[in-house]
Amino acid sequence: MGVPVSQMWTVASYVLRQRMRGVARYPLVLMLEPLFRCNLACAGCGKIQFPGEILKQNLSPEQCFHAVDECGAPMVSIPGGEPLLHPQIHEIVEGLIDRKKYIYLCTNALLLEKHLDQFEPSKYLTFSVHLDGPKEEHDRAVCRDGVYEVAVSAIREAVKRGFRVTTNSTLFNDADPERYRPFFDELMKLGVEGMMISPGYPYEKAPDQEHFLLRNQTKSLFAKILSNPKKSWRFNQSPLFIEFLKGNVELECTPWGNPTYNIFGWQKPCYLVDEGHCASFLELMETTDWANYGHCSGNSKCTDCMVHSGYEPSAVAATFGSLKGLLQTAKLTLLGPNKSDRPAPPDSKGGSSTEGTPQFVSAELPEFEAELPVLS
Repeated sequence: MGVPVSQMWTVASYVLRQRMRGVARYPLVLMLEPLFRCNLACAGCGKIQFPGEILKQNLSPEQCFHAVDECGAPMVSIPGGEPLLHPQIHEIVEGLIDRKKYIYLCTNALLLEKHLDQFEPSKYLTFSVHLDGPKEEHDRAVCRDGVYEVAVSAIREAVKRGFRVTTNSTLFNDADPERYRPFFDELMKLGVEGMMISPGYPYEKAPDQEHFLLRNQTKSLFAKILSNPKKSWRFNQSPLFIEFLKGNVELECTPWGNPTYNIFGWQKPCYLVDEGHCASFLELMETTDWANYGHCSGNSKCTDCMVHSGYEPSAVAATFGSLKGLLQTAKLTLLGPNKSDRPAPPDSKGGSSTEGTPQFVSAELPEFEAELPVLS
């Protein structure tokens, strides 16, 4: 797993403290969106579809710090838009480092090399560079030629200067599994700490609505890509989430695990679904009917979602929900998945079938009593 021991310990101790206190719902990562403005117009993203007067607005550093303190999550992800367009992003990052928060600054890297001199390498700061696949696939996804090469150059320079760097890849239904395995090899050669992978979520405002994955398609695609993984591959994700993407483990969404704060306030219910905003984190937690969200809820907006922002917190909660969960994660971390693991056969709807594979289901992961499956 591509995560430093100090960060794993911080997260583990935080989760265990919540459980010992009997807290059923708690945030793991704050999704802090200081702006929606971006220097790309990706077909699968709807952020820049806001009116011009909204795109001109930024969160102030003080607003960011208040949200971080109010939420209390040990990690902060800074997406956008493009965070490096924020005129005070360096001040925001410095303030979060002072609070000892682990930061993932999500960037398309077009401005990264230009801004590196304004940051200091720190165990608390990671640049999460958006790369949706090999050169052809990535440039097509971001709707501009040459972006892949700029991003790769920025990664090399950031790694050279001692910064933590990860990648963030969103896959769609036109992804070719055979091209992503060598893509992972290339990322490892660049020296990135770890890779994050996730299926795309169908943002309602996204210009391209044709390439989002259905749930069965997600399982089939990731089972093919991740079957018999190489030992050199490092993922910046929990092993149970990787198994979830492959269809080997079934998790329920934890929408409160990655709460979102942006210029409108606290977004209900999550980073991916926008159904209004709250003035405070407490209001978000206490007034949101969480039973209305997640795959088991029957909510059409959640039917096909298997995105990391909803299910990575579920995997973490499952890991610490029982001794078996902890041991199973340790086994996957140390030994990797079963080498005989192969893509599941397609079902009648064209997706992967999970019949006969181990399943774990829990509606309220922090309080579950069920045992995790044995993935031998």
